[in-house]
This record gives sequence, C-alpha cells and structure tokens, in this order.
Amino acid sequence: MGIVKITDQLHEQLRLASSAMDRSINAQAEFWIKIGLLAELNPNLPYNDLINKLLLDKPDLIRGRG
Repeated sequence: MGIVKITDQLHEQLRLASSAMDRSINAQAEFWIKIGLLAELNPNLPYNDLINKLLLDKPDLIRGRG
C-alpha cells in the first residue's frame, strides 16, 4: 500500500462521495482510480459500459481490449 497526496478539495469530494456511496474514503478513491484507468485504456466505451464491465470484473479492460 502506498500514500497518494491529493488536494484538500479532492479529499472533500472523496469524503462526500464515499458517504453517499457507503464506501470508505480509500475505497471511493480506488473506485475512481479504476474508472479513470479503464476510461483511458478504453476511450471508445461510454461510462455505463465501463461500470458494467468493472462490476463484471472483465480482465480484458485492463489490457485495453474492451
């Protein structure tokens, strides 16, 4: 596990989102990082498809083969 430094503003957004989604702040940050990574690797996929594939745990997304 590592430490990632973020702005106070982003931390506040994480805190609010984690509360609304019933996740820890770390779990919310990890979720956002995964979505961002998948979006960059699969720019042709809309957000809903990324979420569906993430929830189905498709390993091909990480390899950029959505």
